[in-house]
Parts: sequence; C-alpha cells; structure tokens
Amino acid sequence: MGDVSDLPRVVDVEHLGALSLRLTFDDGLVRDLDLGPMLHGGVLRSLRDTALFATAYVDETARTVAWSNGVDLDPDVLHGDYEPASGAGPRVLAERRLKPAG
Repeated sequence: MGDVSDLPRVVDVEHLGALSLRLTFDDGLVRDLDLGPMLHGGVLRSLRDTALFATAYVDETARTVAWSNGVDLDPDVLHGDYEPASGAGPRVLAERRLKPAG
C-alpha cells in the first residue's frame, strides 16, 4: 500500500438528518452513512446529540469529518477500507462514485 497521503480523504460533508452524513472523498466515492452504530461510549456518545452532530465539518488538517468538541473519525473506516479498532462501524445507506472529470 502507498503512502498515507495516497489514502482517500474526506473533501465534503453534508448532514442528512438524525445521525446520518453524506461524505464525499477525494477519490470520487460518495457514501451516505448512519453513524449511530459507532456513537457509543466516551466522547463519541456526545455526538448522539443531534444538534451537535449536525455541525459536522471537514477538518482540513486531518482531512476527515470532525466536530467542534474535538471528535474526528478515522477516514479509512468511513471510506470502508478498514474496520474500526473497537465497536461497530457505520451503516452504509447508499454509495456511489462521481463520474471522472474529462
């Protein structure tokens, strides 16, 4: 596998309601994810507050989805390349690829 910088990273996030997000990755993958199954225990539990959850943004440094309380999620798990180190992963609601430019 290549350098970490070669791994797909989040470039856009849209709140879909409740605990669901649409994430767009720099490789053209778009995934609608229900993150509810991941949000148990520790700081992740705070994201079950839907008002806070709705404030998700793309952290330009980590290149993943993040929140103002300091929580960010592993982009490799969100992209579907790896299982979370512990607990459940997100539930995929929909997935598609953007058409390549050109």
